[in-house]
Amino acid sequence: MLVRKEYFNNGGLMGIWKMDESIHELINLFPPEAKVDAEKSINNIGSNRRTLELLTTRILLLELLGRATVILNQDDGKPYLDDNSNHISISHTKGYVAILLHKSCYVGIDIETISNRVENIAHRFISDKEYINLEQKIIHLLLHWSTKECLYKILNEQGVDFKKQLYVTPFEPSSSGIIEAQESKTHAKQTFELNYEVHPTYVLTWVIDTKNAPELPERS
Repeated sequence: MLVRKEYFNNGGLMGIWKMDESIHELINLFPPEAKVDAEKSINNIGSNRRTLELLTTRILLLELLGRATVILNQDDGKPYLDDNSNHISISHTKGYVAILLHKSCYVGIDIETISNRVENIAHRFISDKEYINLEQKIIHLLLHWSTKECLYKILNEQGVDFKKQLYVTPFEPSSSGIIEAQESKTHAKQTFELNYEVHPTYVLTWVIDTKNAPELPERS
């Protein structure tokens, strides 16, 4: 079920889908001309969850763009659209898929189900210099992780060390707001402002890199 479709004044377009449907129900959401292709795309997927994610991603993209568009992947796994109409970022978590699009800017989006499992990996991405409010520990850790996932997606760099090369400026978690974060992976050592929201079952962060806007290749 589509739970959010939002246009931003900087040209971005976000969509969030709650995965309530079965595989059969998702297939039936595709228009007739796209249904056969959707069925073929899942023929060799063994995981039921992965199948649901793939179909949900495609149907959400269809809802956002109003047309069937093929998602491909670069060698490093980064997604792109075969028609080069938009830059795209995709995130999956338990029960949700989120997509962020922009015609000219790099984008990053991340959605994370609220769970205390993030505590088990906190040592991998939180540095001693970063601040975590222990009274809101789980939410604060998730927002740090989600922020760094977004930065990784827009940096387009390999071998990024989340703990040493990505830094989140201290902030107090709220229901929504802006997070400032820096990267030291590149020579530019850029600072970014990311949007975040805390919902009852998930946290969401996203960024549109308006400072480094590449030109998309012309469509053939």
